[in-house]
Amino acid sequence: MFLTNAKRRRAMLSGIAAISMIVPTTGIQAQKVNTAAPMTAKEKAQGSEAHPSLVAEFGGAMTGPVATYVETVSKNGAVHTGLSSARNDFTVTLLNSSVNNAFAMPGGFIYCTRQLMTLMNNEAELAAVMMHEVHHSAARHSAQRQKAATRNSIIGVLGTILSGVVLGSGTAGQLGQQLFSQGSQLLTLKYSRGQETESDNFGIVYMSKAGYDPRAMSTMLRSLANQNALDARLMGANNQVPAIWSTHPDPAGRVRSALAKAGANARGNLNRDTFLRNIDGLMYGDDPKQGVVEGRKFLHPELKLGFEIPNGFYMVNGTRSVSIGGQTGKGEFTGAAYSGDLDAYIRTAFTALNQEGQPAVTPASIDKTTVNGIPAAYGSARVQGSSGQLDVVVFAYEFSKTEAFHFLIVTSAGNAANFNSLFSSMRRLSASEAAAVKPRRIELVTTRSGDTLQSLANRMAYDDAKLERFLVLNALTSTSTISAGQKLKIVAY
Repeated sequence: MFLTNAKRRRAMLSGIAAISMIVPTTGIQAQKVNTAAPMTAKEKAQGSEAHPSLVAEFGGAMTGPVATYVETVSKNGAVHTGLSSARNDFTVTLLNSSVNNAFAMPGGFIYCTRQLMTLMNNEAELAAVMMHEVHHSAARHSAQRQKAATRNSIIGVLGTILSGVVLGSGTAGQLGQQLFSQGSQLLTLKYSRGQETESDNFGIVYMSKAGYDPRAMSTMLRSLANQNALDARLMGANNQVPAIWSTHPDPAGRVRSALAKAGANARGNLNRDTFLRNIDGLMYGDDPKQGVVEGRKFLHPELKLGFEIPNGFYMVNGTRSVSIGGQTGKGEFTGAAYSGDLDAYIRTAFTALNQEGQPAVTPASIDKTTVNGIPAAYGSARVQGSSGQLDVVVFAYEFSKTEAFHFLIVTSAGNAANFNSLFSSMRRLSASEAAAVKPRRIELVTTRSGDTLQSLANRMAYDDAKLERFLVLNALTSTSTISAGQKLKIVAY
């Protein structure tokens, strides 16, 4: 979640087509690899203008040896795309985000999140991801999606869920649209299947030209599929994140075709040991500076606040907000500028939902209360949705005379009470509680004689699913064998 008022600004990403998705390949035509026209000054300017806001939306750019390593690997392949033979024409950014994601923008801008890196097991998999992404720029897929991007340049997941699942069309749908630019870390506007297939095709060729084993595209997809399946199991059948939240659609269905395209007997560099050394110590999961999700609890040690969602709901932590969802409603926890007046703060939050030409969304009243010693106030409005009436609730808390936070909840009429336990769970963290929130990190271990999958998994910094998490992290199965001297990853504090 957000840190300071400066980091709460809305991301203005006009002209960005979309995030790209990693999928496998079919039918590559290698002879066309270098036919991409060089990037233009206009494309460079477009990417440069959007870059700062995009980086801020995804937790900021990481620096240091790992970021330099990602840059080197990415540029080694990018120079084969036809966009440019000059390495300095490409801008590669490692993002401090706990979302498994990678994407590209016009003008040679390429991005990967640290979380996606932790799922990789060799350098060739990193190359596979980045070469898939950079081809979207080389093929001008962004330009082809320009019209859609102008409408929805950055789509907050909350807004997407509200308008597409809860709100539908009409007035309430417009309410969801207004939430788009407040959003979380996830950009969801997809390229077409043909564009994705093309980028996979060329991505494998770029990998081969850079000397990497092209089969790594398939193994990376398998790891993504296994991670998706694990996440689904951990969340439970009644607590699933909707498909639109997925940043990589159906990787399980594409593993085999990716391997077929690369060739079962393909060869090339994996550089496994080099890669693992580089990610040793890399943060895994939420950055405490942005708050952490622990089961149903959200804890923010820097803001010294915490809350707990009701049973049957899920959370997705973003750079500047926490999105909340379930069968009976959706919501967001975030903050805004505060002048010391909770009534005005709440009215401003409602005003931000209004759209020209649509009925205003205004609270019927604003009531004051106290929650665990914190001054609070709340207001609600009833709006007409496409399939019935909806309740919109803003519940705000004053943490100081200059700082306030709020929940924005949308639910079917009469169901707002389902969030009462959420509203009443807000509390201040003590200094000791805040100090106890530690980041998880990747730790590289060398196996010894007598080590087993279970004994290594027992060292994972989780209370549940230790073995399952360990296996997915290392691209292993329950029948895999390990030998002394093998390098594997665990997650530790």
